[in-house]
Amino acid sequence: MNPTRPGGIWRPFGHFNYRLWAAGALVSNIGTWVQRTAQDWLVLTELSRHSASAVGVVMALQFGPQLVLLPWTGVAADRYDQRRLLMLTQAAMGGLALVLGVLTLMHVVRLWEVCVFAALFGSAAAFDSPARQTFVGELVGDADLPAAVAVNSMSFNGARMIGPAICGLLIAWVGTGWAFMLNGVSFIAVLMSLRLLRRGDLLAKPRTPRGRGAFMQGLRYVWGRHDLRSVLVMLFLIGTFGLNFPIFISTMAVKVFHADARQYGMLSSIMAAGTFAGAFLSARSTRDRFGSLLWGAVIFGIGCTLAACAPTYWTFAAALMVIGVATLLFTSTSNSLMQLATEPAMRGRVMALRVGIALGGTPVGAPFVGWVADSFGARAALMVGAASGFGAALIGWRARHAAATRN
Repeated sequence: MNPTRPGGIWRPFGHFNYRLWAAGALVSNIGTWVQRTAQDWLVLTELSRHSASAVGVVMALQFGPQLVLLPWTGVAADRYDQRRLLMLTQAAMGGLALVLGVLTLMHVVRLWEVCVFAALFGSAAAFDSPARQTFVGELVGDADLPAAVAVNSMSFNGARMIGPAICGLLIAWVGTGWAFMLNGVSFIAVLMSLRLLRRGDLLAKPRTPRGRGAFMQGLRYVWGRHDLRSVLVMLFLIGTFGLNFPIFISTMAVKVFHADARQYGMLSSIMAAGTFAGAFLSARSTRDRFGSLLWGAVIFGIGCTLAACAPTYWTFAAALMVIGVATLLFTSTSNSLMQLATEPAMRGRVMALRVGIALGGTPVGAPFVGWVADSFGARAALMVGAASGFGAALIGWRARHAAATRN
């Protein structure tokens, strides 16, 4: 089951449960990207005076729970039935999207309410993320895990290509509220796929027994692994200061290129197109995953630099494609690398740390990047992202050099 051979990346589809899960997840992912784009547009153009800082605050509240709730999210993924846990988190996020949609359609939504919904949505997502990422192993097993992670990333970023474009059309035709409503309805697909899974075919891993200290046990496990620590530091840098695309894209679109809602949505879709190449590169990186991680960080820094210097809308769009390749290669490779390097009983906690470090830095990074965009311009904010990529690559190179010296 080698994902590097021709057609190997599609091997997960040989599992009935994975095919069902992937179909439901694709529909839900499209809805999620519709909502993310609509939320950024709502905050930037309707609830504030083109304030990138306001977008940064909402992002901080949405991704902050990934870090704040770390003591519980990874333990929950390791201890409880992941299928049932996912049904609860997906239903909660769908309900929140519908309520926010109703408030927006009634024209009574306020910025502080969007902040509250972002925090609640982020709290549900904090429990959802580690369970969802490790649940893939139960669907396909370790042999097909790297290919499954790559296909999941393709699905997520394929939705990222479709969702913002749909959102731009919805906003232009019927208003922002219907984008939230569409996302709420899309969760029905993933809930149905979870309910229809063949539970007898799931490759369940050992569950962590009840008891105190499970979270600290996970921290000690990661701290004792030099390879895992290095990946987490790289993720922190890029996740905190680099993965702020709502700020980068919205401020460049609105303030630099004076784009409308449809053009804004198109930029996110164009960036997502680059992720398909990144997915194939990630799936083929079974021999030297850490090397692929390094290249992903370097290309990310180059892409952000090109985007910051782009003179026109379309050259900026081309640079976003480069960023898309790098982002997918970096995030997908880190996912499979950390899962396969971790013993099964610890994966939920390790993946919760991964998500918490990658996204939990947003409360620091997003407001800072938003402030840079407001004070020095959107291009300066993109250079912060470029610095995060080059910094992560330097840390990764030093870690690899140190490992080679020890050996």
